[in-house]
Amino acid sequence: MKQTEKSSDKARQERIIKRYKQYLRLEKSLSANTLDAYMRDLDKLVCHLTTENKFLTDAKPADIEMFLAALHDIGIHPRSQARILSGLKSFYHYLLLEDIVEVDPCQLIEGPKIGFKLPEVLTLEEVDAIISAIDLSKNEGQRNRAILETLYSCGLRVSELTNLKISDLYFNEGFIKITGKGDKQRLVPISPRAINEIKLYFNCRNAGKIKAGYEDFVFLARWGNNISRIMVFHMIKELAEVAGVVKNISPHTFRHSFATHLLEGGANLRAIQCMLGHESITTTEIYTHIDRNMLRSEIIEHHPRNIKFYARIRKEII
Repeated sequence: MKQTEKSSDKARQERIIKRYKQYLRLEKSLSANTLDAYMRDLDKLVCHLTTENKFLTDAKPADIEMFLAALHDIGIHPRSQARILSGLKSFYHYLLLEDIVEVDPCQLIEGPKIGFKLPEVLTLEEVDAIISAIDLSKNEGQRNRAILETLYSCGLRVSELTNLKISDLYFNEGFIKITGKGDKQRLVPISPRAINEIKLYFNCRNAGKIKAGYEDFVFLARWGNNISRIMVFHMIKELAEVAGVVKNISPHTFRHSFATHLLEGGANLRAIQCMLGHESITTTEIYTHIDRNMLRSEIIEHHPRNIKFYARIRKEII
């Protein structure tokens, strides 16, 4: 390929990527973090194809397979491989829609098999122990208590918590308004306990430093802007260690525990789906977990054949 032709094709590829990024942001309404992940994964394929003197529009199924094989060879986890492939399928679907390519090279490629692994779940006693480990004599003590009660009470993503606004609190109605993935909003019930902890926190929050532009954020760092995700992560790690909880936990553990405890308490899976903000019920099923012993006892107790069996046994005993 001549140098001028190669430069022209490279410029065309850059324009295509730029338009795809606009498509994801404007039409798909992806969050900044998700958008960055899509573009990083696409850049990996660009780098791979460059070594083969090819462009994105030249890719064939064999090129995608070689790319995935390369990811495997350098130790990329199967779950990450599957995520990257999903992003590539989105990109080539866009190229089809725009009539930039005639064939999707990813169409018949299957993702790697991923073993199903349930994340850690905290028991109610462990949740109480972690919250009780907070030192309320420290300036940030009441704030941290309000954070954990809100995480556990509402099942929020950590990004939803750090971006929570005072104007989104409807305490009289018992709800908070959450802006989730793709800027989609939902109303989530909040417990009276969490409401009380937030109100107690407001006493010291309003007396502290608040940076201009951050007046509406609920949870603030000591320097006056909204608290970061990494700060919440470290805070939870430290409290778990103090409480003697040896599980590998993160802010998301509280979200998963919230869903698990609701399910085990008899809540409807569809209701949990709405509270978590999941588009698909399948995602909710992944985030929720039923103890095998509890599941067995439920089946034994409620299966119609078992009901008849135990009724006969009770009759014989009587």
